Amino acid sequence: MGVTTPAGENGHDAERGLAEEASRLADIARELRDSASTLISRTWNEEQALRQRALALDSDLRRLQSAIDSAVKNGSLDPKNAEKMDEELYRTRCVLSDTDVAFLLPSKAHGRFLKMFLGPVDVRAPRKEYQLKVKEEYNKYRDRTAILFLLFPSTLLVLRSWIWNGCFPALPVQLYQAWLLFLYTSLALRENVLRVNGSDIRPWWIYHHYCAMLMALVSLTWEIKGQPDCAYKQRGVQLFLAWAMMQGVAMLLQNRYQRQRLYTRIALGKAKRMDVVWGETAGVQGQLWLLCPILFILQVFEAYVGMLLLRTALVGAVSEWQVIVCGILLVVMAVVNFINTVQTLVAKSRVKAKIKRSKSK
Repeated sequence: MGVTTPAGENGHDAERGLAEEASRLADIARELRDSASTLISRTWNEEQALRQRALALDSDLRRLQSAIDSAVKNGSLDPKNAEKMDEELYRTRCVLSDTDVAFLLPSKAHGRFLKMFLGPVDVRAPRKEYQLKVKEEYNKYRDRTAILFLLFPSTLLVLRSWIWNGCFPALPVQLYQAWLLFLYTSLALRENVLRVNGSDIRPWWIYHHYCAMLMALVSLTWEIKGQPDCAYKQRGVQLFLAWAMMQGVAMLLQNRYQRQRLYTRIALGKAKRMDVVWGETAGVQGQLWLLCPILFILQVFEAYVGMLLLRTALVGAVSEWQVIVCGILLVVMAVVNFINTVQTLVAKSRVKAKIKRSKSK
């Protein structure tokens, strides 16, 4: 009695071995925790030191830029030399904003739109490679949506003539309007994220998508009336789909040609890798002869559709409030798009004239 059997000894040994292994793993976990805390603390201190240097350099660049501008206004600095200094300062700022140093500098405010959809979440990517992935995904998304922007309305117009006897059913049109709402919302979200991560997107291009979101949302509540007089009642829908097809053609041309130009500007140090194509307000000399007529026709047609909707509401044929709101939004977007396009052309002509003057001298 009281003698331990071999089976009992083996059981106690196995239990002791498991307890020792659990204790060993717990010690490793505590050691790993302490090492990680030490590393994070050291990294944070080094990051703060680098952040102070980056902020100081950014402040020096701003101060030097202000001094150059003041010297040009006072006449104490030759404009040619000032232009060379400006180019050098821009390249220096690109070194800060187009590398991992950008994470050390204060980011742009997220804005109410991002906070409304995502809440108080920081969407700034910690590494430049992640930021570039966000930009590349945005470009791919624009390419895909440009094709859909062209195919979706053209399919509806073809079916209207061949199958629907000249009268749109409500469901396909409302599905298209729901897709437009999703499209413009996703574009606005992606562009706001790009701005937070250092992309130079013109504010109006984002506001344009806000207006388009509102128009798509309002049009979802717009009753699609059928017979009798279907062609007259749906004239605005038909013109809007025709305008959407033209918009798709313009988007395809811009995505193809302007991105090539953007890559060239990045290689020359005149643009940042996070910059993107500016929608309807950019162009280069080789494509202006092709794009500008399309853009102006598109803007005039957009304003015409808006005025047609307003006239339809005023004469009482279709007096719903949705018609009035969509008409106003189309006119506003057309006018501001036209102003932005003209401003871009004027700026490009000034740059071209400056280059000619420098070559002649």
